[in-house]
Amino acid sequence: MIDHYRRCSSTVEHGFRKAGVVGSIPTIGFMNLEQKSASLRQILKDLRKVVIAYSGGVDSTFLLKSAVDTLGPQNVLACVATGASLPKRELRQAVRLAKVLGVEVQTVEPDELSDPNYAANKADRCFHCKSHLFAILTQLAKNRNFNHVICGHNFDDKDDYRPGIRAAKAFGVRSPLAEARLTKDDIRKLSKKLKLPTADIPASPCLASRVSYGLQITEQRLKQVEQAEQFLKTFGLVEFRVRLHESIARIEVHPKHISKITKEPARSKIVKKLKSIGFKFVTVDLQGFRSGSLNELLSKKDKDLTAGF
Repeated sequence: MIDHYRRCSSTVEHGFRKAGVVGSIPTIGFMNLEQKSASLRQILKDLRKVVIAYSGGVDSTFLLKSAVDTLGPQNVLACVATGASLPKRELRQAVRLAKVLGVEVQTVEPDELSDPNYAANKADRCFHCKSHLFAILTQLAKNRNFNHVICGHNFDDKDDYRPGIRAAKAFGVRSPLAEARLTKDDIRKLSKKLKLPTADIPASPCLASRVSYGLQITEQRLKQVEQAEQFLKTFGLVEFRVRLHESIARIEVHPKHISKITKEPARSKIVKKLKSIGFKFVTVDLQGFRSGSLNELLSKKDKDLTAGF
């Protein structure tokens, strides 16, 4: 991937000139926010007409807004993947926001649960999930005469474990945010300038990311996690996870918020609710919330085999 960005450097610099960024053209390793924004606009202009893999999160919402502003809504189609791995509340919010942005939105059903490679929930689960989605979107783009499929991977993702990126590369799906070297922090700053409601929302990966590797992904398990997290939100929690380890619910919250769920009457209410939806044991992780904590179970070999960038 480093070689990819080196190859893109001349294109990015050309984009700066076409976008009217004044001053000397910097080396690609030292781009400020204005230059990254100019690069993104030029990348989108070159793509002309796009289908966006849209989830309603921070990255894909900013990408959608940028595409609409740059290309016009008639040249943008937002596609949301439905299914058990996306909480219904988030699906409704994503569709509503896309309509507010004035763009056509279409739901698609990848039906990844029918794929035994996905359901097996091994280290490459995300690759199989995204492969189903991107296969649908690339065919949809072809049928409707869109030039490219794009997704919201950002520049920070190159340093994270993201097997879905390998699927994007396999299907020729472009990642304009990553190509413009926009980090998550950059995207939040630019989203605030655009007054997007997603600017400060926490990351919300799919529900399957809560299920411990090796446990089969089933609709019932995904519903368990969704119901548990929806209940915990009633205690004022914003950024947290309920991880599923067979019959055990492992709750991750920021350390300063642990007392919110361990003091009475909250503790008793949480135990009662989570047991009512199928958990046998309810635990709190004293290490606290950290994104992608289940990846701590993976070996370097597992990660190397499914590397994205």
